[in-house]
Amino acid sequence: MKYEFEVPGPIKGKGRPRINSHTGTVYTPTKTKDYEYLIEQYFLLKYPQFNVFKGRIEVKIIAIFAIPKNVKMSEAQKMLENFISPTKKPDIDNIVKIILDAMNKFAFNDDTQITKLNVEKKYGTEEKIYIQIEEY
Repeated sequence: MKYEFEVPGPIKGKGRPRINSHTGTVYTPTKTKDYEYLIEQYFLLKYPQFNVFKGRIEVKIIAIFAIPKNVKMSEAQKMLENFISPTKKPDIDNIVKIILDAMNKFAFNDDTQITKLNVEKKYGTEEKIYIQIEEY
């Protein structure tokens, strides 16, 4: 079985945990929690009757960034043909972390089940993340 879905819109990475200076408690930033919730909602929209994977898992993530408006036409074509990749924030590891944390307890019980991971940042016509989760 395989889950495949997309999350359209601006791509966010996992934010660092913050500390409340008054209470000393550690919390996850609101923007991170909101984006994790957005990922969960797109997953649930496509798979309302999902089953949690129990075995080993392979995850494929493609973060597709919009081509900047100020680039030349020839450079934009190279970006679309994947000759130029985005080397901007968010970092690829923070993209992975926010997606895996969002899918924890939804697609799989724990991210320790993930034994294969394929991640790519590239350019496209619209900004979105493509996520594929498969038990093998």
